[in-house]
Amino acid sequence: MRMKIVLACGLVAAAGGCAGAGAGLPAGQRVVAGFYPLAFAARQVGGSRLEVDDLTPPGVEPHDLEVSPGDVQRIRSARVVLLLGQGFQPQLEAAARGARTVVWLLDTRGLSRLANGDPHVWLDPSRYALVVERIGAVLHAPRGARRLVARLRRLDREYRIGLARCRRREIVTTHRAFVYLARRYGLSQIAISGLSPEAEPAPGDLQRVVALVRATHATTVFLEPLASPRIARTVARETGARTAVLDPVEGLTRSEAERGEDYFSLMRANLATLRRALGCR
Repeated sequence: MRMKIVLACGLVAAAGGCAGAGAGLPAGQRVVAGFYPLAFAARQVGGSRLEVDDLTPPGVEPHDLEVSPGDVQRIRSARVVLLLGQGFQPQLEAAARGARTVVWLLDTRGLSRLANGDPHVWLDPSRYALVVERIGAVLHAPRGARRLVARLRRLDREYRIGLARCRRREIVTTHRAFVYLARRYGLSQIAISGLSPEAEPAPGDLQRVVALVRATHATTVFLEPLASPRIARTVARETGARTAVLDPVEGLTRSEAERGEDYFSLMRANLATLRRALGCR
């Protein structure tokens, strides 16, 4: 039976969680997560007592994940399924019908109304903390959630200080994945394409972006590790800008996974990249 978890008592994880589905999850139970930020949070919150399975392998773009029969079996046999929802991973969302307990994390209070349709809420550490608290409630692990939220608050402070005094505020990105990060830290995003990193912009849209880059004197066009760099490099070539990698932290590349990178190391690398590109002091 498919069960939809709702927070009738608000952000209950901070207070120790509510009774209900997912509460008292026994050790050794399997949790599956749609993609890396959800799997990372579940592992940090639940600790070694739970088996957490990331359905999106390293090096795969989560938007375009094609679900195999094996994935469907993993989803339907799991104790808890963590999905972002709102069409972020359509095939996974369809496959989750019939799973025992499905948690749609964008239904969490404070996250359901997306900014400009952008689902990348985890790029704002303060909003990612809401996801963590929700997962803590479902997994009945408030202590693990509090520890991770404390780390996210420190990361948020690093960003606020690091991006407070910059010569430029515009970031030119491959796709519209950085709305929340930009809003949180007073930046302005110029996106080459829309929500899908593989969407080809129309010629008119591409020229509009080129004109904006020239008008704002942006010096850097940001590429993404899991998306094709072709269009972004075209914009950089047309405007004389440099390129650099700004990671939407949707997943790890294979080399990042082998090096033991995680959400925090990638976010701190993003901060260093932004500070260089924007001329921050």
